[in-house]
Amino acid sequence: MLERINQVNDIKKLVPEEYPILANEIRCFLLEHISKNGGHLGSNLGTVELTMALHLALDLPKDKIIFDVGHQSYTHKILTGRKDGFKNLRQFGGGSGFPRPNEDETDLVIGGHSSTSISSALGFATARELKGTDETIVAVIGDGALSGGMAYEALNNVGRLKKNFIIILNDNNMSISENVGNMSRYLNQLRVGHAYNDLKENVKKTLMSIPKIGPELTERIKRYKNGIKQIVLPPGMWFEEMGLNYIGPIDGHDIKRLKETIEAVKEIDEPIVLHVVTKKGFGYPIAEKYPEKFHGVSPFELETGKAKKKKEKADYTDVFSSKLVKLAKENEKIVAISAAMPSGTGLNRFQEEYPNRFFDVGIAEEHAVTFAGGLAAAGMKPVVAVYSTFLQRAYDQMIHDICIQKLPVVLAVDRSGLVGADGETHQGIFDTSFLTSIPNMTVMAPKNRYELAKMLEFAVEYYDGPLAIKYPRGTAYTGLKEHLAPIEIGKSEVIKTGDHTVAILAVGSMVEEAVKTVDYLGERGINATLVNVRFVSPIDKQCILEQAKSHALLVTMEETVEQGSFGQKVATLLMKEELGKEGVKCQFMNFGIPDTFVSHGAPNVLKEHLGLTGDSMGEKIANKIKTMR
Repeated sequence: MLERINQVNDIKKLVPEEYPILANEIRCFLLEHISKNGGHLGSNLGTVELTMALHLALDLPKDKIIFDVGHQSYTHKILTGRKDGFKNLRQFGGGSGFPRPNEDETDLVIGGHSSTSISSALGFATARELKGTDETIVAVIGDGALSGGMAYEALNNVGRLKKNFIIILNDNNMSISENVGNMSRYLNQLRVGHAYNDLKENVKKTLMSIPKIGPELTERIKRYKNGIKQIVLPPGMWFEEMGLNYIGPIDGHDIKRLKETIEAVKEIDEPIVLHVVTKKGFGYPIAEKYPEKFHGVSPFELETGKAKKKKEKADYTDVFSSKLVKLAKENEKIVAISAAMPSGTGLNRFQEEYPNRFFDVGIAEEHAVTFAGGLAAAGMKPVVAVYSTFLQRAYDQMIHDICIQKLPVVLAVDRSGLVGADGETHQGIFDTSFLTSIPNMTVMAPKNRYELAKMLEFAVEYYDGPLAIKYPRGTAYTGLKEHLAPIEIGKSEVIKTGDHTVAILAVGSMVEEAVKTVDYLGERGINATLVNVRFVSPIDKQCILEQAKSHALLVTMEETVEQGSFGQKVATLLMKEELGKEGVKCQFMNFGIPDTFVSHGAPNVLKEHLGLTGDSMGEKIANKIKTMR
């Protein structure tokens, strides 16, 4: 069947008896390719039938499907003729793991972050009304995404629509980690609430048994099923009160019923919530049993589910997790906060050790930061562990609820820098820019695993103000172990003193590459000075000016965009000092990421592409020095 799917709407050429065969082939296809290349597995296995039903019931590309987080869009890619893209999915130059408008016209928006689909789809629906067109607009949102406040902001506005608008709630009771909060409990009530369905069936059987008039009465009752639902199923009234019609829950793996239901609801001229219950990892027993583990995977063995490449050394997340658990044993004021990512950020270990001091707030980064501010104001020491890309969502809260009041909140900024396969929406390359733009925010970046542990200890035990520690994804660097000077606020660490030719100031993860650059230059007779920056806010002006005055060339290296970068701050400082006749005559080079969005690809491949490897930077520096002589 899959060989017959080569472009959008090819699925409509199949007969209903072939649908289950295609669903099975899609699952086999996904397992084959994701087990080789990695990707998002569980959520995509769970939405095969739902996506097929959408493609069968809708008229694409005229009709619009907007997925909340592209984790569930792989089947959509297959059904729109993009099977070949899975050969190098999420690799540099290959297909994206998320919907991308530049890939296909049926991808309406990029769906990398959660809780956005209803807002985007409402924009399309409103434009439809303004233009007077008649396409069907569908937003597909997971139950986990409904813990995000933006989804409620959108729902609050959907009720204004007077035309058809479909919100499909893909309910698998498992976003990435286990769902939390009242919405999760509400949906669980719907799952187990058989009162309405049982009553409906009993009424139907009783009425059908009445001679002559039974079928007619049954049909009339069917027309008023929403009225009955409101009487016997009070939880469904929540959506009704928001101005939305509620239908469900229905089996998300029953293609026939899904198709018929979608075809029916798209004829109703009102906003509708269609509640669909799916199982994450459906069809692959190992993923069904361990849905969190198989949310996003690296290459693995299909037979066992075990990763093909075992993690040999601890990564930065492990180092952070272990150190925080140790610190919390001695300090009962330490509490930890996660935004639906306890496993990804390493806080699952803290949760096991101190369950009463751990808080998973769901997909709600804004709330996480302000909640942490309240805890800090009340005398606690909150640590918010969050991916760099998701911390962007809480910018206002950091300013308004943390930094103005100088509250001692620690932000553990994981996945800082080039993250890799998830691409533009997940690269953590903006944190230096937005964090250092906020007054009172201290920002640190460790050079290796040992410094990360020391920085975390400094943050929770000795510093009384807002502080962010940004560290990369991947194996923690163990080099330069012998260099671990005491941490002083705003002070850099000189690793190696060279001659007066070139001084390299490297930030965090780039210290490892800077060591390679120093070696490259040394092999060519250039004895470089190496400085571990440590603090990107406040910057160490004294150290920077000392190196600038004593070297012919000053170089900065960092894994962040140039705008608002440490390098830009250094350049500004040098310009001011030059204008002030302070004797700064050195030339300057900055290695960073151009002000652009970086596509998906392995971090080492991306570094090579961006010219951020030790040899590449060493060659450019050597060439610069030649021109200076």
